[in-house]
Amino acid sequence: MCNNHNHNPDHSEKDQTHSASRRNVVKGAIAAGAAGVAASVAGGSMAQTSDPYANPAEPALPPSSMKLDLSRAALVVTDPQIDFLHPDGVTWGVVGESVTEQNTVENIESLFKAAKAADITVAVSPHYYYPTDHGWKFEGALEKLMHKIGMFDRTGPLDLEGFEGSGADFMPQYKKYIEDGKTIVTSPHKVYGNDSNDLSLQLRKSGVDQVILSGMSANLCTESHLRELIESGFEVAVVKDATAAAKLPEGDGYLAALTNFRFIANAVWTTDEVVKMLA
Repeated sequence: MCNNHNHNPDHSEKDQTHSASRRNVVKGAIAAGAAGVAASVAGGSMAQTSDPYANPAEPALPPSSMKLDLSRAALVVTDPQIDFLHPDGVTWGVVGESVTEQNTVENIESLFKAAKAADITVAVSPHYYYPTDHGWKFEGALEKLMHKIGMFDRTGPLDLEGFEGSGADFMPQYKKYIEDGKTIVTSPHKVYGNDSNDLSLQLRKSGVDQVILSGMSANLCTESHLRELIESGFEVAVVKDATAAAKLPEGDGYLAALTNFRFIANAVWTTDEVVKMLA
């Protein structure tokens, strides 16, 4: 009885009508926005069918506003190692096509050379596996494959026996830049991202908060480094033609990474653009 006495049917109906109207307006706005983005994405997709890696003709995402500041910038190169970048490397059969298409080996060297000439911080984040790592109790699909084929294998963390010229070693043409006594060579990352090594610490201690990111491989270690650095407060530009990835029946790793670079990075640049910025 009391509830019926306090209940106002007119107000209830008005409130319900008002709420329904607001919901319809919000739903209409969302639908209109989604349609506009979808049309823009679709238009860009149609415009780039001949080249799946080309920039969309009509991008839906806002343009980058990142400005390189050499006083606080670093070049970071992930896995510049033989197993990824050399025809003798254990992954060449699946990454070689992409590495060749992007001119990755030469572009990484151009970045090393330009960064050294500009005297900015340079850091390398390598990937190593020791015998104890082969005792892991569970692994992801690519971890299983890497361990199976002996990728990045070393005899131990304190032992360089057999390292020279092995798949875990750096590409020969990069050694003059990496072994100059100035380049930071971090502790190894163990899966994909730098949350398992000291890269962020080394960069912070060097006064760096802007990163020019390159290396291998695009949708694995490079993208994982991008995500971790972004989450740690760094401003990150990915150099899209200084990386590459495997092409498998499961998908084109480079295409997957390129999409996420555009979505996540503060900027996506080419090697030529970066070299000009560093000059």
